[in-house]
Amino acid sequence: MPDRPVSPAATPNDPLVSVVVPVLNEQDNVAPLIAEIRAAMEPVCAYEIVYVDDGSTDRTATVLSELRASTPELRIVRHSRRAGQSAALRSGVSAARGRLIATLDGDRQNDPADIPKLLAVWQESERAGRPWIMVTGHRVNRRDTWAKRQASGVANAIRRTLLRDDNPDTGCSLKLYERALYLRMPYFDHMHRYLPALAQREGASVAIVPVNHRARESGASKYNNLGRALVGIPDLVGVIWLIRRAPRGLDSREVD
Repeated sequence: MPDRPVSPAATPNDPLVSVVVPVLNEQDNVAPLIAEIRAAMEPVCAYEIVYVDDGSTDRTATVLSELRASTPELRIVRHSRRAGQSAALRSGVSAARGRLIATLDGDRQNDPADIPKLLAVWQESERAGRPWIMVTGHRVNRRDTWAKRQASGVANAIRRTLLRDDNPDTGCSLKLYERALYLRMPYFDHMHRYLPALAQREGASVAIVPVNHRARESGASKYNNLGRALVGIPDLVGVIWLIRRAPRGLDSREVD
C-alpha cells in the first residue's frame, strides 16, 4: 500500500478543512447554507468555505459576492459556463488551501452539522497512524422522492457488486478526505460518483458514517434518473478498467 506522501509544510494561517460547495442556480440556498457551515465549523477548527459557481444564470453569483464582504472565510470560484459537478469539484479542490476537503451539495439537503462527525473519524485514524482514509456519509433517512430513492438504490447495488467498494451510498456528496488523496485520482467527468472506489484504488480505506438528510426547500434538482443511468454505464465500465489497471503492491516514500 502506498505511503501517504509528505505534504508541504503548513503555515499558521492555513485552514485545516476546506469546505467545497459546487452550486448551479441555488440563489435561495447560498446564504442559509453558509450560515450553517460557519455555525458547524467555527467551534471545531480553522476552515475556509470554497464555493464553485458552475455557470449559474440566476442570482447565485450576486448573492455570493454580497456575502463575501461579511464572510472572511468565503472564497468564490466561478466557471464561465456550466461544466458539471465533477469539474466544479475539481476546481474547488484545486483552489483549496486546507489539508482536508469536506464536500457537500449546495441544495442544503446535506447537513453541515455532520462535518465534525466525519472529521472526528479522520482524526482518530490520524492519531492511530493509519494510512489515508476517506470518510463518507450514508444518508440513512433520505428525504428524496420515491423514484429517486429507488433509482439510487439500484445504482448503488450495481456499483457495489461490480466495483466491490462495499459502500451503500457512494452518491452522498458529504465526504471528507485529504486534498492530496483527491489530486492523485484520475480525473474524468462524473468521477464524483465513484470517489470511494477511486480512493481505494489509491490505497485508502473508506469509513462510512450515518448522516442526516433533508428535503430540498428551494430550487430544483439538476439531474434526472434517466440521464444519470445513461452516463453511468460507460463511466462504470471505465472505473472498472481503471481499478484493474492500478499498480499493485507499490511502496513509495520520501527519502532524505
